[in-house]
Amino acid sequence: MAAPRGIPRADVLQTFLTDLYASRVAVDRWEHVEPWAVARVRLQSSAGALPRSVIVKWIPDGQREARTAPWRRRTELAALQFLEEDLGIGLTPRVIAADATARFLVLEDLAPRVPLDQLLRRDGATAHSEGLAAFARARGALSAATAGWAHTYYARRAALGPIDAAADQAGRHTPLQDEAIEHASALGVPLDGRAAHELAAAMGELASPGPFLALSNGDAEANNLLLHATGPADARLIDFEFAGYTHALTDAVCLYVPGPAWLTVGDPTTTGLADQYRRTLARGIPEAEDDVRYGYGLAAACVSWGLVRLQRFALLDTRTPGHHSRLQLIATLDAAARTAETYRTLPHLTTWIHRIALVLRRRWPDADQDFADSARFPPYQARH
Repeated sequence: MAAPRGIPRADVLQTFLTDLYASRVAVDRWEHVEPWAVARVRLQSSAGALPRSVIVKWIPDGQREARTAPWRRRTELAALQFLEEDLGIGLTPRVIAADATARFLVLEDLAPRVPLDQLLRRDGATAHSEGLAAFARARGALSAATAGWAHTYYARRAALGPIDAAADQAGRHTPLQDEAIEHASALGVPLDGRAAHELAAAMGELASPGPFLALSNGDAEANNLLLHATGPADARLIDFEFAGYTHALTDAVCLYVPGPAWLTVGDPTTTGLADQYRRTLARGIPEAEDDVRYGYGLAAACVSWGLVRLQRFALLDTRTPGHHSRLQLIATLDAAARTAETYRTLPHLTTWIHRIALVLRRRWPDADQDFADSARFPPYQARH
């Protein structure tokens, strides 16, 4: 059967799996997972050990991302093997095989699990509180288990291709972008000395996380957790193409501040998600029990994410009134500032962010909404 455009030819994959299982393997059906270079591949074979289906991820041909895809495939392969073979963590799909150049990966098919965000969009957060709790625990468990193992991971990654571990880690903390500060100044909210000092310190915390240095998959959002629709048992994290070591609390931002897919994410303190995450994290990083240290790192990560989103201001300013991206930017800034206030840290930086949000509300009257109104903005309300 013909494969989706850009995937390695079916005969290449069949030969590869036939050699692997020492038995004739036939590709029965391809199910392309749009829009990614991912497919579910149904297999036929007389080999008893052969799964009925596998997930294949490949490097697309003739696309803009093709030049960076080999690096991403090698990173994902190294991360999944590190977690499975070096640490024995049952949080991710099993690597079945990869070709010598990592042009394609063959992974365990985790079906019938489905992405958590799919369930949240369909049923709302209230119907999937247990799934959200599993999400929070999985994020904390990944960091807890991988803290202190950076050298082992980067040694495995380097075996697949050159990588500068120091540069990779330095680039993992969300960088302070001059563009965000310039947008704020243009809006009449320049960064003053006290807020600038706090911002520099916050960026320093993210760049030098100390005991909080842990592996992240690089995209800590609900679409990258698969779980059974009937319950949270055996949840799995996926998509490690951008994996690397960074400040563990950057993986907690998604619980407090809207990611690209959401207008609101709710208050994780009242829902219990914050406690689920923190307790799990502390099993591997005891410093997470220190309120001051934990709160400072979390606030730094949330504020940094807010600034990353502020870089989109020029684009959002051209959009039509009522566009959800405008609502989302203000909700993101509000949530980042609120997190810092909850932990009583970064007061001058928090004031600066609130002022930016206020100016945006005045500039975009259509986006001047009360995001605390749960009737209009329930937890995990998706963007359209």
